Amino acid sequence: MVVTKDTIIGDLVNLDEGIAPLLMSAGLHCLGCALASGESVEEACIVHGLDCDALVEELNNYLQAQG
Repeated sequence: MVVTKDTIIGDLVNLDEGIAPLLMSAGLHCLGCALASGESVEEACIVHGLDCDALVEELNNYLQAQG
């Protein structure tokens, strides 16, 4: 899977158990929130004032390393 700004947070968390700690360390602490699971990476970054491109890159690097 390749993560994009349109990737849904819930799909990422379900994909790999290592994604949740990455998202939380980036500042997305509300992963259990009903809204969070349906938000895109971009929507979550906008709400939390995060650099979406940097987070997408970090997530893709993580998934690539998992192989």
